[in-house]
Amino acid sequence: MPEEHLIVLMIRLGVVAALASILVRIGRFKRMLLREERTLNQRLLLALSFSIIFGAGVLIRVVAPQYKAVDLGLEASLVAGLLGGYVTGLVSGALISLPAMFHHEYLTLPLLVGVGVMGGLLRDVAPDTEEIWRFSPVFDLSFYRIFSRRHDRYRTAFQLFFLLAILFAEFLRLTLGHAWPASLFSFYPAWPDPHPAHFLAVYVSTILAVMLPLKIWNNARNETKLEEQRHLLLQARMDALSRQIHPHFLFNTLNTVSSLIRTDPQQARTVVYKLSNILRRLLRKQENFSPLSEELDFINDYLSIEMIRFGDKLRFEREIDPATLDRLVPSMLLQPLIENAVKHGLSSKVDGGVVRFRSSLEEGRLHLLVEDDGVGIPEVKLATLRDEGIGVSNVDERLKVLFGADFRMRIESKPGQGTRIEIEIPELQSSLAPAP
Repeated sequence: MPEEHLIVLMIRLGVVAALASILVRIGRFKRMLLREERTLNQRLLLALSFSIIFGAGVLIRVVAPQYKAVDLGLEASLVAGLLGGYVTGLVSGALISLPAMFHHEYLTLPLLVGVGVMGGLLRDVAPDTEEIWRFSPVFDLSFYRIFSRRHDRYRTAFQLFFLLAILFAEFLRLTLGHAWPASLFSFYPAWPDPHPAHFLAVYVSTILAVMLPLKIWNNARNETKLEEQRHLLLQARMDALSRQIHPHFLFNTLNTVSSLIRTDPQQARTVVYKLSNILRRLLRKQENFSPLSEELDFINDYLSIEMIRFGDKLRFEREIDPATLDRLVPSMLLQPLIENAVKHGLSSKVDGGVVRFRSSLEEGRLHLLVEDDGVGIPEVKLATLRDEGIGVSNVDERLKVLFGADFRMRIESKPGQGTRIEIEIPELQSSLAPAP
């Protein structure tokens, strides 16, 4: 009999861990866990989630008394109050107790409702809601920390209060269950003169049954938060890289305007007008990706400014596979490469030259090629181009942020013959593209 009692308590811990793991895999429940502030509807929905899962355990125990380990109503009511507050704890306790009430266990309702409200009280007195997730029956009782630091004093007092609340809830259940066994289910040992160790095992199992879901769900919360922080960090890097390109482009264009103001004011006004169109597009652009067609429109506006400065010396040729126009590419990917081709490859060449752009699709990969027949890049400088060149290093860094290792960027250049930059990225189709 004592062995059976201990086995039930051990199975109970396995059941609570399994249920907690199942719940955290439900996307909607996981999103509710991440909220610290909830509307009334969200608190009621959280209570309903607890009630369905843990109320089913009470129902199974009522229908099949041999499955005592699945009854986790007390622990679930307390945890519901801890996570959702008074309303969630009260509603959860009431709904979870319904199967027992129909079984004439009339003390279950006031006990579980009271425990749920007690969970809400614990949430209110917590110095920080994160302290609920950090709960552990083994906490720091260092007198130096308790009395020397006010924050640590509150944290330790809350952890102690939390532990005592769990023990008090189980004490109530054991006491009432022993006094009125037909009106309340409890894990009170069912044999004469049980050893105190068996009561200790009940209290320990209740503490762990409260702690396990909190630990499992907190791990899921931390993983989600780390993923969100990683996404925010990548977004911040992308924003910083985009801001690095835009001032660089603006500076070069304004230099062009300043050189035209005295020699050709009409052309200067045209450049300013085209620049305003480009800046308007940049200010509207917030996404990290754009259809290739939009990027080419941007390039056309940019080159129209450069052609005003260079005249017939600058030519732009393109070979575009129509199937690539609706494929997504990183925003502002092409402009710095073409700007480099014009500024560093052709501007110092007496008779100008040609900038070529090609796009194609091969086996689910998008291939982009930018090349010029300019002065080329010396071999010494080519070796450090990804680290020192503003345009090329920026493009390379953004591709790393967006694709990790799933991209290829090859740079080839020979002095006097020009430069060739080939980029290969995964094929990403725009949602606006027509279905095949």
